[in-house]
Amino acid sequence: MATASVDVKELPASYVFVADVPGLKNTDIKVQIENDSILKISGERKREDNPSYDIKYVRVERAVGKFMRKFNLPANANLEAVAASCQDGILTVTVPKIPPPEPHQPKTFDIAVASTAADSKK
Repeated sequence: MATASVDVKELPASYVFVADVPGLKNTDIKVQIENDSILKISGERKREDNPSYDIKYVRVERAVGKFMRKFNLPANANLEAVAASCQDGILTVTVPKIPPPEPHQPKTFDIAVASTAADSKK
């Protein structure tokens, strides 16, 4: 199984996964969320051989075959808003963060003190 190199960045509002997928078409790449907590990037890189020629490789360095990478997503990942794009052999998957809840602010009340009959006689 081949591998894809991936950089993972944390930004203030999102997590960004950047993967090298040179030579792959968008249809060759799958981006999935598994078990509501795992980002899975997979695909298959195929060798482009022309069967009409008798090919003998002198050197083979480019990886071919299926690849898969899995990443555990943090609890604050917004799985409903995951977006992916691929351009020039770079796959970018953006996982927005769920904003933290607003801190609880205590409420302050102004209390009007009514005068009593005893106070009015003084």
